[in-house]
Amino acid sequence: MSKPSILSAGRPSARTDKAKAATLASLADDAGGMKRVNFELDAARHAKLKVYAARQGKSIKELLTEYVDSLPDA
Repeated sequence: MSKPSILSAGRPSARTDKAKAATLASLADDAGGMKRVNFELDAARHAKLKVYAARQGKSIKELLTEYVDSLPDA
């Protein structure tokens, strides 16, 4: 006996407004929690960022957190 699947067939572009609203609501629900952000940089950009952070006496995390804090509220 197979388990019922939670996956459904369909086109992602055909999502309903209700599904989009649920996605936006999920962003608001988790405002107080911590989130991990991952992205890729080529080696040259990573080295540039690492050197810049070191010259500022900060970690890359501190540098990027300060940058995000400086952005205007949405």
